Amino acid sequence: VIVAYSPCIAHKIKGGLGNSAMQAKLATQSGYWPTFRYDPRLEVQGKNPFQLDSKAPKWEKYDEFLMNEARYAQLKDINPDRAEALLKNNKNDAKRRYEMYKRYEAMDFSTGVNAPSDDDE
Repeated sequence: VIVAYSPCIAHKIKGGLGNSAMQAKLATQSGYWPTFRYDPRLEVQGKNPFQLDSKAPKWEKYDEFLMNEARYAQLKDINPDRAEALLKNNKNDAKRRYEMYKRYEAMDFSTGVNAPSDDDE
């Protein structure tokens, strides 16, 4: 299963859908959409099944990413005060998720506690 960030016409990316690849790259760089893998088969080998692939986010790019999409940018036109709070919460949620992913990546599976045993049958 692959879950991917793929902007659509409804996102109204600045410059049009021709900029989708650049917007997807910015989504990862900014921390909006970190890339990772999860392979449950590794757990029975005593390895962590979660691997965070993207580099540490450049949080200073987060607002740039959001403002490239009309679904976020229009909030500032409609209600600037409320938009500021909503967009700040959006970024804080992204930071919280990234820290959660870092904790997943640091988990130790070497003890084999989660490996199937004869008692599991």
